[in-house]
Amino acid sequence: MSAVPAPSVPTPVAPAAVARAAVTRDPELAHRAHRRTVRLVDPTGRPLAGASVRVEQRGHAIAFGCIGFDETERAWRRLSGRTPAPGEDALLDRLDALWFDVFDTATLPFYWGTFEPERGRTRTAALRAAAEHYVSRGARVKGHPLVWHTVAPRWLEPLPDDEVLRLLRERVRRDAGEFAGLIDTWDAINEVVIMPVFDKDTNAITRVAATQGRVPMVQLAFDEARAANPAATLLLNDFDMSADYEHLVEECLAAGVRIDALGLQSHMHKGAWGRDKTLDVLERFGRFGLPLHLTETTILSGDLMPRDIVDLNDHRVERWPSTPDGLDRQADDVVAHYRTLVADPRVQAVTYWGLSDHGMWLHAPGGLVTEDGTPKPAYDALRGLVRGDWWLAPTTVTADADGRVQVQGLPGRYAVEAGGAWHDVTVEEGDDAETLVTVR
Repeated sequence: MSAVPAPSVPTPVAPAAVARAAVTRDPELAHRAHRRTVRLVDPTGRPLAGASVRVEQRGHAIAFGCIGFDETERAWRRLSGRTPAPGEDALLDRLDALWFDVFDTATLPFYWGTFEPERGRTRTAALRAAAEHYVSRGARVKGHPLVWHTVAPRWLEPLPDDEVLRLLRERVRRDAGEFAGLIDTWDAINEVVIMPVFDKDTNAITRVAATQGRVPMVQLAFDEARAANPAATLLLNDFDMSADYEHLVEECLAAGVRIDALGLQSHMHKGAWGRDKTLDVLERFGRFGLPLHLTETTILSGDLMPRDIVDLNDHRVERWPSTPDGLDRQADDVVAHYRTLVADPRVQAVTYWGLSDHGMWLHAPGGLVTEDGTPKPAYDALRGLVRGDWWLAPTTVTADADGRVQVQGLPGRYAVEAGGAWHDVTVEEGDDAETLVTVR
């Protein structure tokens, strides 16, 4: 009797080595991490088995932003020929370095009243210089805002309503078009819920909003910005997290306004929202199926504003310093807030409203660093997330028998180095996919 050959057993293939960011091991955030398989081959298509591959992250898909107002003022000062105060440029250089060590998206000020304080005389050159400063170093830029009733030009007020509307349309189209390709994300219109009933001062925008209505004002902003820059991402932005804002969104969508993302402000001068309120806000505004941008986040490192204050602008104090307890509280609140936001796939951007206490709104201690550029614990804590736990530091792995390695982390831009050359890799939301890289 002839021997029966033993069945062949496939040689097991070892899984591809994985370059993995720490976030992939975080039970609350691991679902936001995704994977991309990279297969390395030589010019003949042969797998580079056992190749040593260096992997590193180059950028987040989630926009981690902060305002860039200081750089705008520096550009304006230089263009105006003004001499800096002693130590001013050195401090701004320090703040700039701290900015880029955490953030990747700058919000620049396009408040009409300061952008064009005299009719026909704009700060276009200064805003362009500031935008180019950020873009040249790999950051994204957002303009804020195209339409808003506060900081509206005083020279508009004597004009009749039809002239105000005509000039408003021209302003939106002019600036959205002028900066197209450099600034492609805008708060198209800001704080519309209160706009037609605003009574803190007189201004021409509130006046025409009262006669036109909220939805037509939103339609104007979006239509003119879209006409000037069809590729722009346009936001409806508000501080009012009540049902009134939800109703406005519903009415705008029903009227056919194409909103690209919803802006949600979170100035927490009376105390951090906390997890429950944050989740409630995300759920109520996430139901529209639009990306969510937390556009203006402020968390204090000093005494909190009294709870009975309704309009934050009404709270004025001579001094508002940080406190030891406030510094610790701010760090804890920043970490908790950012972790809650990043855990929600609907959140595509989070912008902190002020790197330093210098120039902080209401003179509040809301900066992540002090006026002299000293980082607070909150700065170090946020950096530890954005450029630490949520960032893939340079890592070396070995390709498997098929020349494969895997990159795993938050969505974003990554790069792999093999054979002395770097190759770009994108990790995206969704299923794992394979990128073929030819190493020459």
